[in-house]
Amino acid sequence: MHDAVAIRPEPPRPSLPPERPLAMPEQSLWRPAGAAAPRPERPPRTWLRRLVVFGGTALLTAGAAHEMYQVLQVQGLTPPEATVLGLFVSLFAWIAFSLVSSVVGFVAILAGPDRTLGIDTAAALPELTTRTAVLLPTYNEDPHRVMSRLQAIFESIAETGRLAHFDVFVLSDTTDPDVWIREEAAFLALLGRTGADNIYYRHRRENVARKAGNIAEWTTRFGGAYAHMLVLDADSLMTGDTVVRLAAAMERHRSAGLIQTFPVVLNGTTLFARIQQFAGRVYGPLIARGIAWWHGAESNYWGHNAIIRVEAFAGQAGLPLLKGRKPFGGHILSHDFVEAALMRRAGWGVHMAPSLGGSFEECPPSLTEYAIRDRRWCQGNLQHLGVLPARGLHWVSRLHLLTGIGSYITSPLWLVFLLVGLLIALQAQFVKPEYFPSGFSLFPQWPAQDPVRAAWVFAGTMGILVVPKLLGWIAAMARTSERRGTGGVVRSFVSVVLETFVTSLIAPIMMLLQSRAVGEILLGRDAGWQAQQRDAAHAGFGLLTRLYGWHVVLGLLLGGAAYAVSAPLLLWMTPVVVGLVLAIPTVAVTSSERVGRGLRRIGLLLIPEERDPPAVLVRAQELAAAPADPEAPALLRLAANPALLEAHLALLEDKPARRKGDVEVPLVVALARVADADTLAEAATLLTPKETFSILADRRALAEAMRTPRG
Repeated sequence: MHDAVAIRPEPPRPSLPPERPLAMPEQSLWRPAGAAAPRPERPPRTWLRRLVVFGGTALLTAGAAHEMYQVLQVQGLTPPEATVLGLFVSLFAWIAFSLVSSVVGFVAILAGPDRTLGIDTAAALPELTTRTAVLLPTYNEDPHRVMSRLQAIFESIAETGRLAHFDVFVLSDTTDPDVWIREEAAFLALLGRTGADNIYYRHRRENVARKAGNIAEWTTRFGGAYAHMLVLDADSLMTGDTVVRLAAAMERHRSAGLIQTFPVVLNGTTLFARIQQFAGRVYGPLIARGIAWWHGAESNYWGHNAIIRVEAFAGQAGLPLLKGRKPFGGHILSHDFVEAALMRRAGWGVHMAPSLGGSFEECPPSLTEYAIRDRRWCQGNLQHLGVLPARGLHWVSRLHLLTGIGSYITSPLWLVFLLVGLLIALQAQFVKPEYFPSGFSLFPQWPAQDPVRAAWVFAGTMGILVVPKLLGWIAAMARTSERRGTGGVVRSFVSVVLETFVTSLIAPIMMLLQSRAVGEILLGRDAGWQAQQRDAAHAGFGLLTRLYGWHVVLGLLLGGAAYAVSAPLLLWMTPVVVGLVLAIPTVAVTSSERVGRGLRRIGLLLIPEERDPPAVLVRAQELAAAPADPEAPALLRLAANPALLEAHLALLEDKPARRKGDVEVPLVVALARVADADTLAEAATLLTPKETFSILADRRALAEAMRTPRG
């Protein structure tokens, strides 16, 4: 153990600065408070930019709808065919919108770097006059890695010479008692390594409203001392240069309520993570530049790696409870979209700075872990159905909410589209024409389609899906650093082909996972809130079969039904059928670090940050590679280390006064178990995590537990 180095022998300084309370009233969705900010700054002719994007999307969709109608109406449009047409138009509009945004982004990238709010990365680093709080919320994360990243950010800010304008807060919502004590030890070790007097730690006993509640609680206690807050995630990494430029932009533009950066995904080791980071790095800038081009001051917030004006957040982003029961009612899970919409409703500008750089995050290591997080996001986005009709929202803010909802609704729509189309084909193959239908008719009625035109519609749809990838690759090849950083022209193109192939296999799996998630939410099943798994873990064949066996069965059924109609139909459905039938090996292979690292060795799926890593990433990796404290039961660890025990007591906030008659059941049971045990080691084995947590959160109970013989 490294406690002798990590823990100072003297009692630690106060873990928090003096409180500067700031009111954060709960906002009404139906009674807007009115404008509270000056008119936000917008790019010139924003209306024209939006007309280009939405007009282009409408023209593409109208053309595709006409062609699909011609495919289906050969002998009249039957109800199933009309259903297919409606679903096709909805799904095509979705991908057409993405294509137009990518084309706009492609042109913008070739035109030069973005200058949102006058942020110029080539200019000298500006001076600052205000104070900014850097907030790092954490929930049952690996403390060693969290503090390593935080130290790298802190040191990078210090190197700018502007550190006096920043305070750093670790805002813990951790519920695992062992992680909690490791977290405190890692925090004290961070203080010991840096000697900093402006890094603070706060642990909440109850993580009410999750991350949104965590940030809101800080705002109401300490927000009055700061002009801005930079919100991070547990896996965030940012350069000091970027942090300072964001703070300076907020100082210069008083109407700006929020500036969102475009985080680059890093540190992927599995094939799945490397696919995600390559796609995000090569294709992502097109989408980011494209949407920033027409969003203007009505952009969105992604929950992290963004700077927020505390005045705007406190005054307008107090989230209400949604009416009804979970999963639609209660605390808003996807809080970021709603917070941005409420701030914009009051007049504050919400901007994106896609060209700023120096902003990074990580990706789940496997499709399984991604699906767990995605299930929570699905519920949070569907909750926005209750926010969508709120009064006073800007129409672009409503569009953001609709986009979030649509990103999940499209999966069941795609599934229904496939199933109804297959039923039409089966009907045409096996149902005999009705030669004597009711009413007058000279000819029998049966479904019929135009196969040649259908082939062109299919090819055009596939082209719309592929063109943004090609544009992203071309844009990357146009810049020397990007070209070299992705392995050169040939290797990067092979990487694009490989990424397209793998994501084509994953897409049908995600279609079913998201369709199931939507179905569960409609049935009233809550997703809960689990800690994010950030390390690759081997999943056995049995587990994968339980999780993805139903994908394989459905794939076989779809393939068999398609083959029963004709071999050409099976060929058309091959991408979906193969993706489902190969679900288990696809998940297994994409979760492999061995495959991911092997591809990196031969120069595939590379990103520029791997060839020339930023200094903040190198420092974070260096700190994370140092030996971490071994895991140990919390109570035993405190008993073995008096300095850590003293630090824990100093960091522990006072409990609220207990009302007469209230009984904290876990604490009562925990003390009874401790009294029954002969040694503390025995007590540690008897206590549940919740009971251990209750002891750690109570000074008197902890003192009593520490009097138990260690054993």
